Amino acid sequence: MRSFNGSRFQDRQQAAAEARKALIEKFQNRPAEDDPTVVARQEERRKIVEARREREAVRAAERARKEAELAARRALEEAERLARAEAERLAAEEARKVEEAAAAARKAEEAQLKALMDAEKKAERDARYAARKARKAERKAQLERMW
Repeated sequence: MRSFNGSRFQDRQQAAAEARKALIEKFQNRPAEDDPTVVARQEERRKIVEARREREAVRAAERARKEAELAARRALEEAERLARAEAERLAAEEARKVEEAAAAARKAEEAQLKALMDAEKKAERDARYAARKARKAERKAQLERMW
């Protein structure tokens, strides 16, 4: 199906030739390097580039300052954390020593109590033994009197 804009081969060839001519004409009509408008435009672009570089430098300095503050804050927090950990370790060590001392005191008290109880048991046992011997001796004496 043919299009309605007259797209014959000659029409297309002619349109392409006209486009080439327009491109060549545009290239030939551009202003020279020393033209004041070209120079002004280049100067304006140079100023824009310099301003952009300055802004980037300011941003980089601000970013470096923030990173330094963050690093300092992190170092301070780490030092505080280490100090807290050391304090907790020392407190735990002190609590362990107190607990060990209390355990040693309990053990000594238990040993003393056991020794006291053993002594009481021995005294009771000796008393029973002596009473038994006394009863035996009394019985023997009664038997001798009877004979």
